[in-house]
Amino acid sequence: ASKLEWESGEIERARVLLSRARERAPSGQVYMKSALLEREQGKLSEALDLIEAGIKTYPTFSKFYMMGGQICSSDLPKSKRTLDRARSFFERGIQACPSNSVIWILASRLEETSKQETKARSLLEVARLKNPKNEALWLEAVRLERRHDNERTADTLLARALQECPKSGMLLAENIRTAPRSVQKARSADAIKQAPEDPHVITAVAQLFASEGKIEKARKWFNRAVQLNSDFGDAWARYYAFEISAGTAQQQKDVENRCIAAAPKHGEVWASTLKAMENRGKTLSEGLVLVAAAINRQR
Repeated sequence: ASKLEWESGEIERARVLLSRARERAPSGQVYMKSALLEREQGKLSEALDLIEAGIKTYPTFSKFYMMGGQICSSDLPKSKRTLDRARSFFERGIQACPSNSVIWILASRLEETSKQETKARSLLEVARLKNPKNEALWLEAVRLERRHDNERTADTLLARALQECPKSGMLLAENIRTAPRSVQKARSADAIKQAPEDPHVITAVAQLFASEGKIEKARKWFNRAVQLNSDFGDAWARYYAFEISAGTAQQQKDVENRCIAAAPKHGEVWASTLKAMENRGKTLSEGLVLVAAAINRQR
């Protein structure tokens, strides 16, 4: 009920319903929604109080630490005090939820944006020791090096990552996208052998065909990617971006309509873009355009 009130702008009514839920049927999710409502209304102190109250009762509910850290590092005016508080949220999150790769990555990125590159790298190394064969942690380590123009180190890490996670679609796709043009085809063939039904791989191959001007082949592979996993928003956004550059208005509309029907919820760029505070409440159609634009900016 609170969701309906919230979405229709009845904020005070939603607040009352959530307060009642915390008293009568408390859960981590209820506290989380309560904190999110206050965050959306710009009441950051109230949001943080609700997060702290939630942590006391549900200490292993990982999203508390993520949101608390993000409020302190992104929403509040930057100061040593707010950054230290963000750091504290992530440190407590790592202690309570050591297998949650997202908290490790957020903690590392906080250090990176604070110009503590060595500390950021060290956090990811510890994370990988505690969570072996975790593709997301390996991918973040590789990208950290690329962001700092350490291409050779990034390539070495990616090779090690693929030894540990040889069938990881995320890592295989990264291996294709970051390869010199001359070896992309060979890497694509190898990736298809390792993970023939992984939408990350299929999407990366589709993009390679698109870059070579093989439009129909690219379209066929993009279509295959979204058929393999219609919940993978990044594949839909890459498909849509492809049709914007190479397709007709009707082909663009077809991809948009199919994406809306599929209502994807996952994908690295998809989730991070649509969960950003400024994009909350966007329609799927608006989200698709935003994610396609975000992906184009990454190229």
